[in-house]
Amino acid sequence: MNLDQLKIREIVTRSYIHPSKLPGYDYVINPYVGCPHRCIYCYAEFMKRFSGHDDPWGTFTDVKIRSTAVRPIPLQGASIFLSSVTDCYNPLEEKYRLTRKLLEQLRYSGARLTILTKSALVTRDIDILKTIPDITVGLSMNTELDSFRREIEPEAASVLERLDTLKTLHENGIKTWLHMAPIFPVLTDWKALLEAARPYVDSFSFENLKLRGAGLPRVMLYITQKHRDLKPLYQQIYEEKDMTYWRNLRKEILAFCNQYKLSAAVYFSDQTAEE
Repeated sequence: MNLDQLKIREIVTRSYIHPSKLPGYDYVINPYVGCPHRCIYCYAEFMKRFSGHDDPWGTFTDVKIRSTAVRPIPLQGASIFLSSVTDCYNPLEEKYRLTRKLLEQLRYSGARLTILTKSALVTRDIDILKTIPDITVGLSMNTELDSFRREIEPEAASVLERLDTLKTLHENGIKTWLHMAPIFPVLTDWKALLEAARPYVDSFSFENLKLRGAGLPRVMLYITQKHRDLKPLYQQIYEEKDMTYWRNLRKEILAFCNQYKLSAAVYFSDQTAEE
């Protein structure tokens, strides 16, 4: 999508920092509402009902504007995640620089910061990232094939751009991780992607494809049109709720990572389709 076609709205926010429901994190920061990546599986589409938008998800982004700095709460030793329901380095960050401003405010807070993005724009802020004592930057990927990436994440950065971003961060001494997510059954060659990223990554995490709301029919339509031979498997997982595939894959991933002494965590939910 051309950003000129994206509906952009500036909204006032009382705070950027909110208590987190993510395991292992005290707070979460989402500087934007919505995202222009247009991933067909997007789990964050539920945010639309809080936004007041009638427009399709992926066609709008709200920019959170706050006239004052991060509210003064004790952050020493706290863990903060950027971001859980948006990409804090989506293309609008190039103009609005909200994430950069937040990093400038947080770098001496004593908090442990974790960033997850699909964007190469994060390398713009290497100068700040290098000054933060406890920070990890992750890239979210689920394929080493850009042809597949274009079908499921049409407006996100290419595979090569994300691998190059990990390499650049690593070469600048910044701790990196690869969040392999969401894993599409059969279609995600996790070993190939792991090997491609391995030289530049300190740790790996793995998350299975979980579908909620409009994401479920979108993905099933995609499988029907592009990979019809896999439709029975996807129906077994997402309609019959058979978790055998994920149980077996979890064992395989952990065995592989243990064999090669790779730091890895597997976050597979037992519920892959939600209302």
